[in-house]
This record gives sequence, C-alpha cells and structure tokens, in this order.
Amino acid sequence: MSRAPLEKFGGLFRLDGRVALVAGAASGIGRAAAQGLAAAGAITICADLNEAGAEETASDIRQQGAAADGLALDIADQASVSGVVRQIADQRGRIDVLVSTPAVNVRKPLLSYSAEEFEKVLRLNLKGSFLIAQAVGRVMSEQKRGSIILLSSIRSIVVEPGQGAYAATKAGLVQLARTLAAELGAAGVRVNCVAPGVVETPLTEPIKRNPDWYNAYASKSALGRWASVDEMAGPIVFLASDAASYITGTVLFVDGGWTAIDGRFQPPV
Repeated sequence: MSRAPLEKFGGLFRLDGRVALVAGAASGIGRAAAQGLAAAGAITICADLNEAGAEETASDIRQQGAAADGLALDIADQASVSGVVRQIADQRGRIDVLVSTPAVNVRKPLLSYSAEEFEKVLRLNLKGSFLIAQAVGRVMSEQKRGSIILLSSIRSIVVEPGQGAYAATKAGLVQLARTLAAELGAAGVRVNCVAPGVVETPLTEPIKRNPDWYNAYASKSALGRWASVDEMAGPIVFLASDAASYITGTVLFVDGGWTAIDGRFQPPV
C-alpha cells in the first residue's frame, strides 16, 4: 500500500507570505481575525473607518514579530474602497484573502423603522460588503487565486422581533457570496460566509448590560454560553487556507449549536 507523505498535510492551515485584507480590524471579530491570520503567517492589512484602531491592531501584530499595516477604510464609500484596494495591490502585488466584518444594527420593530434607519443598516452591512468584495474580487480574478470571507450571522436564517433589517442584510450577504462563488470559481477564487451566533463584541454591548437578555441568549445554544471574538478566528483562518481549498459558496455557522437545537429549556423526557 502506498503511503501519502504526511508533510503534504502539515501546511494546510498556514498562510505564509499571503496578503490578507481585514476590513473592520479595529475591534471585535475583525481584530481577532487579523490576529489569527497573522499568527498563521499572513501579511495582514488591518483596515477600518477607525484608522487609529486599525493601526493599533497592526502595531500589536508587528510587536509580536509578524507583518502588518494599518489603513483607513470606509467600505460603504466606493472611492475609499477603490483607493485602498489599489494601494494594497500596488504595494504588495496581490491580495490573497479578504475578510469583511463591519456591520451595524438598529434594534426596533420594523413598523417603527424610519427610512433613514433602514438605509443606515443596508448601506454598511450589504452595500459595503458588496463594494469591497467586488473590488477585491477583481484583483483576485486577475491573479487566479483568492479567498473572500464575508461575515453573515445566524440571523440569516433565524430571527426575532427587532432584528428584521439586520437579518435581511445578513441573508442578502449569503446570496451575494454564493453568486460571487459561482461567478469567480472558474478563476480560482473561493467565496464563503462565516455566520456567528452571539459573540461578545462592541455591537452586542447593549445586550451584555441587560442580564436577563444576556442570559437568555446564552441558554439558547447547545454550549450554553456566548462566544468570544477569538473563537471566530479559527474558522476564518480555515476558510482562508488551503485546508478549505474545495469549499466555496457555503456558510460556516459558528454558533455554539444555536441553529441546531431548540434550546430554550430542557423538556422532561
């Protein structure tokens, strides 16, 4: 029986020398993603509307011996996106990984929404993700390689009162990713979504301040707790790496079992 050399599997999760752009790297899941990609060997471009925060993330990575830059980026502004993507491509010669994390939520019933509030959620969550995926997708299509990772949510398939606009954008992201996967697959570009459950980030800080709300969400998952942002880094690195070389057009739920169970209470069975 022939034996496959084990060393061919040793580097599956490594990203050495690859250029990774992380939008939303100043905090939360974006910051953890940047750190995880850097730990796997990527040259990490930390971008955010909060330029000081992006540079802080990049500086922290550099202090630990990895390569990173910090940049200002507004993913909802086409000129900003085009300029940053062009700058990275010119300076680094390529973009191998894109992780796009920025999102906003206005928690209120749909009948109480203003048009301006709806536009605010749509502009960042869906339009912004489209703009940066499109711009980076063009670069990756030319270089015949790349991995695009968009941040969806469990709200793409399950919802509750007050989450309507946010859920609509997160469901839209899934179809955006699937379409890009179909259109860019022939060029060797993979496109996927990570769909977190409840994660302790600045976006969910209002919930954390309400113990009843916080505990109700914790009890809904199979694991009975919230996720930390660090627990999102591994799945993102996986989808960016060659370990996921045949995975595209899919959604990886990182939700502690939220969408798998009806975990509100333990029935007497």
